[in-house]
Amino acid sequence: MDNSDVLKVMVVDDSPIIVKKLTVLLETLGYKVIQSAENGKDAVEIYKRLQLIDFKPDVITMDITMPEMDGIEATRTIMNEFPDTKIVMVTSHGQEAMVLNALKAGAKGYVLKPFDQQKVYETIQKACKRKVQLQFG
Repeated sequence: MDNSDVLKVMVVDDSPIIVKKLTVLLETLGYKVIQSAENGKDAVEIYKRLQLIDFKPDVITMDITMPEMDGIEATRTIMNEFPDTKIVMVTSHGQEAMVLNALKAGAKGYVLKPFDQQKVYETIQKACKRKVQLQFG
C-alpha cells in the first residue's frame, strides 16, 4: 500500500487522553492522523484551513460532547459547507439520542468509547466506502 492509499484522519475530542488513545489505535490500523482539534469550533476552523491547502482528511472522528461547539453542531456546520465530508461520531454509551441527531446532521457512522479496534476499523472503512479487509494479527 503506497502513501496515497493511506486514509488521512482528523481526530476531534476535548480529552487529550482520548485524542492520544484514538491516534495510537488509528495509526496501528494503518491510518495517518494528520490533525486534531479539542472542540467543535476549532474543528470547523481547522477543517476549512485544510481545505485551502488541499490537505483535507479523508475522515473526521468527532466527539459529541465538547465545549464551545458540540460535535453535532460542528458536523452540521462542516456538512453544510463541505457535503462530501466523511464524519464518524465518537460517543459514550447512553448517548443514543445524540447519535441519531449526529446522523441526521450528516455523520456517516459512530463508534463507542471505550474503543473496539475492529469496530473502529469497520466504521471508518464503511464511512469512506472502502472494502473492509481486516488485517489484525
